[in-house]
Amino acid sequence: MHVCFPNILQDLIDAASNMVNSNWSGVNNTVRHGMSANYLSNVETLVKNIKINTSEGFNSTNLELKFCSSDDCSISVYGIDVNLNKTNGTMKTMGVKNLMEKLENKNFPGRNHSSILLSTTLEGNNDSDIKITMFFPDEQPTATERLCVFWDTNAKDWSSEGCIANITDDNQTLCECNHLTSFSVLMSKGVNPNTKDSLILDMITNIGLGVSIFSLLIFLFVESLVWSAVTKTNLSHFRHTAVVNIAMFRLLADCSFLASTDPKKLSDTWCFTFTICKHLFYLTMFCWMLCLSVMLVHQLIFVFSPVRKRVFMYLSSIVGYVVPIALVGTSYVYYKYKEQDYYSRDTCWLTYVRLLEGSIHAFLLPVGTIILSNVFSMVVVIVTLVKTSVPDSSKSDDKDTAKSILKVIVFLAPVFGVTWIIGFAILLLDQNNSLYGVAEYAFVILNSFQVIYYAPFTSWSYCRLPEQIRADTVT
Repeated sequence: MHVCFPNILQDLIDAASNMVNSNWSGVNNTVRHGMSANYLSNVETLVKNIKINTSEGFNSTNLELKFCSSDDCSISVYGIDVNLNKTNGTMKTMGVKNLMEKLENKNFPGRNHSSILLSTTLEGNNDSDIKITMFFPDEQPTATERLCVFWDTNAKDWSSEGCIANITDDNQTLCECNHLTSFSVLMSKGVNPNTKDSLILDMITNIGLGVSIFSLLIFLFVESLVWSAVTKTNLSHFRHTAVVNIAMFRLLADCSFLASTDPKKLSDTWCFTFTICKHLFYLTMFCWMLCLSVMLVHQLIFVFSPVRKRVFMYLSSIVGYVVPIALVGTSYVYYKYKEQDYYSRDTCWLTYVRLLEGSIHAFLLPVGTIILSNVFSMVVVIVTLVKTSVPDSSKSDDKDTAKSILKVIVFLAPVFGVTWIIGFAILLLDQNNSLYGVAEYAFVILNSFQVIYYAPFTSWSYCRLPEQIRADTVT
């Protein structure tokens, strides 16, 4: 933490204020937008890193900075009242004039904006639920629609996600912002704007991940005890190798996710580390799911030509270990080279800018490809089950076939990661769509708790299914 003496800080405030005095008309829009975004980022970094032992603020022509260390902070910057509920730490609030018109505004073109840009940061705060309320003075006609927006450093544009705008009786704009993290952030564009839903999803996520980790530990422990007994044949060895790798990397990924559910408590280094871990471990899990599904399809199509152990271990090691490491490493180097953010500090996860833009696509595209391959594998299994049924079979045989198909769907869908398809619905749906909330809850519940469902039974059920199909095929 850096320490700034008041007189030095005042000089810095004056210098920063002077930079925005002019309208920067000597440069084109692209340069001006880039300069203003960098200006805001650098000034916020300066404010974040200073530490002073005074409650007095600093002001200049275009900048005003105030501090608050009490539990219930209520201060005013350039006539904008800011309230913050917290239990510890120091709130630093900065107001900037003559900057709003310099920043890019692609998301809300044609809208009038406030003349003041407000920035609030917290130092030494461990609260998991922070609610910031801002009262903007009357600058708009009464009938005007109000929007509360924040500057998205990843998209380099304004965003209204996580903020709610209300109009008070005296025509002030009341902004309430609260950004929370839930499991659904893995497959979503950003934070959940619904505070109530965010709290519920957070609770489901934490409980689900906790139980999932416990179940996986038990599963891996049982596998270690019975390993020699259940891997006597090459086929069973292949299956258990894949299932154990899926469980192990899901365990590591869940631990990394659980450790980063509150990004505000993490340092930049830890946030980056957990992002890398989640990206790598979840990708590795899906790659081993692909190995498992490909092996099953090969077994069904080439009944009398089993894969040799050496070939399977060699190919699966490349797909299961080398490919995810290469994908994560390449994506990080690419965004580092392009000078774009690889991860978001607000979520400790990959960034989403827009469709096909943002590091999250280095996760979505491989996962989407693998899920489609696994769905194809499930279809092959179901078709094989139907074909092996006798044409003139009785109703009881038809019922048995239907039950077998149902078992395939129920048992293989979690193992093959098919339930993650819902995550793509979250990505495609607008957050104001009524189906968005349904998809988000379904994704969180199914994927947080899916390990409870398949971990104790995967090895048994998945080993029994191929033998049954093979027996029917031979017959």
